[in-house]
Amino acid sequence: MRTIRLAALLVVAVAAFVNAAAQRGATPPPGQPPAQPGGRGGGGRGRGGIATMTLTSSAWTDGGPIPAKYTQVNGPAGEISPPLAWIAAPENTAEFVLIVHDVDAAVGNGTDDMLQWMLWKIPAATTTLAEHVAAGPELPDKTRQISATGPYYRGPGALSAGLAHHYLFELFALDQAIDVPAVGQSPPQTRAAVVAAMAGHVRGKGVLVGLFKR
Repeated sequence: MRTIRLAALLVVAVAAFVNAAAQRGATPPPGQPPAQPGGRGGGGRGRGGIATMTLTSSAWTDGGPIPAKYTQVNGPAGEISPPLAWIAAPENTAEFVLIVHDVDAAVGNGTDDMLQWMLWKIPAATTTLAEHVAAGPELPDKTRQISATGPYYRGPGALSAGLAHHYLFELFALDQAIDVPAVGQSPPQTRAAVVAAMAGHVRGKGVLVGLFKR
């Protein structure tokens, strides 16, 4: 009797091992995408078909220092925005969103970071932003904008003490238009509303990093 029980336990153990091994090598169930490696720019066509776009500036190379011209060294608010250009947007792009933020400057009790600039409702046909975008909540092409201090580009202003801050320029291609007003809420609330409206509609992303300290 003891021998039979041991044999039965062995069969169960072997079956469990084989089943676990099969699950480790199995594809995810329907509707659940496979895990994607991390990385700037979206990591290629991963979850939700997010494509990698290339975002550049003629003013500096990715990961390099942002010229003083586009920072608060140039003036009280540093309102001269840099030239930007991008390629490889998905064919189904409805519009773009650009979010520029200082990831090394925590605000809101550490729950957020400094918003240097946010543009949304950028037309799908757009591939460049010229230097020194005009201030105002809405541009002639219907693009809307905000920063932590107003409807304009807010240049980097990291102090000289400590390490240079990392400023992320993140461009998102959306497959659906979003409609968040440019006025009526505080900048943090507007930013949160835009990010919430983007959820599930990002189909492409490009990132440009710039460094700055006074």
